Amino acid sequence: MTTTSLYRLAGWAGLIGGVLLLVAVARRGGLIPENALTHAMAPPASALTLFTLTAIYLYQRDRVGRLGLVGYSVNLLGLAGLFAIEFATHAIFPYLSPETRDELLDGPTRVWFLAVAVTFLVGVLTLGVASLRARALPAPAFVLYIAGFAPASLRGIVPEAVYLGGLTVGALGVLWLSAVLARVVDRRPA
Repeated sequence: MTTTSLYRLAGWAGLIGGVLLLVAVARRGGLIPENALTHAMAPPASALTLFTLTAIYLYQRDRVGRLGLVGYSVNLLGLAGLFAIEFATHAIFPYLSPETRDELLDGPTRVWFLAVAVTFLVGVLTLGVASLRARALPAPAFVLYIAGFAPASLRGIVPEAVYLGGLTVGALGVLWLSAVLARVVDRRPA
């Protein structure tokens, strides 16, 4: 498989992940029904975007330097943590008693969730700044990425509307970056 094919595949993964993220926002915002299917769409959004994030970094790695590598690494760890949280929230928590769920969220689980949120926030900001400086991919897409996912990472601290608005704006950034990757042209001579 060529590098171009991998970029394109990652782009399509990001397009699907971005759409699934928007579906999750619509569900949380009450625009579409809450059911097993709409709940099941949240974890794959994070999982697919892990692949896309890696392609975004690799596409611009020569231009983002060490700051970009650090940002990518921290962003990847945070996003992997968010995938775990989404999985737990949608596949485990619904089957626990409210008392057990509250006990978990009031104990060490809350600290882990906060650590993931801070990791994701630092990664988004660091990779975003490095990418804006590099200009290898559209800067406005990274502005959306930062402007959306920075407040979205503060879930539980910011009002629900800020969180959902951030997810929406961040998803638009992911969709834009993914569309660029999905259209990458092989630069090798014919």
